Amino acid sequence: MTQLAEFSISGTVLTPGQDGYDDARRLWNAQHDRRPAVIAQVRSAEDVAAAVRYGVENGLEIAVRGGAHSVSGASSVDDGLMIDLSGLNAVTVDAEARRARVGGGALLSDLDAATQAHGLAVPAGMISHTGVGGLTLGGGMGWLTRKHGLTIDNLESVQIVTADGSILRAAEDENPDLFWGVRGGGGNLGVVTEFEFRLHEAGPMIHYGLLFWTADQGADVLRLARDLYPTLSEDVNIVIAGLNAPPAPFVPEALHFAPGFGLVVVGFGSPEEHAEVLDRIRTALPPSFEFATPMPYVALQQSLDEPNAWGRYAYEKGSYLEELSDGAIEVITREFPKKTSPLSVTLMYRLDRAYSAVDDDATAFGGKRIDQFAVFIVGLAPVPELYEADQQWTRSFWAALQPYTAGIGSYVNGMTEAEDERIKATYGPKYERLQQIKAKYDPDNVFRRNQNIKPA
Repeated sequence: MTQLAEFSISGTVLTPGQDGYDDARRLWNAQHDRRPAVIAQVRSAEDVAAAVRYGVENGLEIAVRGGAHSVSGASSVDDGLMIDLSGLNAVTVDAEARRARVGGGALLSDLDAATQAHGLAVPAGMISHTGVGGLTLGGGMGWLTRKHGLTIDNLESVQIVTADGSILRAAEDENPDLFWGVRGGGGNLGVVTEFEFRLHEAGPMIHYGLLFWTADQGADVLRLARDLYPTLSEDVNIVIAGLNAPPAPFVPEALHFAPGFGLVVVGFGSPEEHAEVLDRIRTALPPSFEFATPMPYVALQQSLDEPNAWGRYAYEKGSYLEELSDGAIEVITREFPKKTSPLSVTLMYRLDRAYSAVDDDATAFGGKRIDQFAVFIVGLAPVPELYEADQQWTRSFWAALQPYTAGIGSYVNGMTEAEDERIKATYGPKYERLQQIKAKYDPDNVFRRNQNIKPA
């Protein structure tokens, strides 16, 4: 057995009581207060390999911390080993080749800052303090999904440390089975220390619009959005949001914190196209208030940071809807207002166009490549008392929506709890293939703090 004194990496090794330990173990979701026996703040793939071997040799459960944004708290572990990737946050951009190499501990803010310096972007998530690694390995959805697909659809290769401490490259031309599995299979197959992405033109300025209606108009808003999507070009994306109106200067004071439904309309094309979509919406259903402006792409990516700030208490469940049927709309508009915390939200992403153009079997992604909606029900609270109420709200809302989901599973990045049957339903026929790959690269299920795929 390797003694801690013999565990040597180029980064820092922390244990309880040392300076920096409490900061290093802190997670985004305040609901989780975990105390690892050892925290390895790695600086290289070789450090990661040494940490994995140390954890395996000593029988320590291993958690991998990228952005620490896991709602389930999987990025840490009590009495085990946390491998902290935050020091691996370098992003290098080859603007001519339209490629970016991104460290496994980088945040979306690191990625966006580096790529937007060249007017380029990777399709990714919507909160800038999210970790690139966790988001990517589960799929990666955001503002650019309709135009350029999921994050994994733009992945060229990874450098990954597997359960035996090997450092491998995985791409279409090298370890292709592993490359297939990391594109949607979560953190099941190893620790990714570097991602290589294809880049696309986006920004540096985009067009933004928020239109809001009170909760009693929710059904009309959702039906309007349902009719709009088939008419939109790939340069426009609309996210449907059940939310409380912000106390912003453009919001009438009587509506501050009022619950209702919003359409967030983002345009990547011409200002005229974006303005035309906004005009169609306000003509069909005049909003209680609206706000529209050009803004930098990086500001768009940071626009949800504050409501989702570190230290919130969070719980989340999600589903896919093949259609936004009248029955589903009835459930959504009935259940959404029952929440307690003003921070809790319901978000609906439209998945179509570039998302649907990818073959179902091209990646391990747990979701059909058909035109559909991803629904996220997020209980988010500033204090534990509100958290307990909205955890129950999230669960009951999700249960009420299930008759309309056609049993097609959930987005793995939106699962707070790792439920075996739900995971199997999400991956469908891909699950057995993932089990075979898991058995090859991680037969002892070393990497199990995730939406776990059991080795065959």
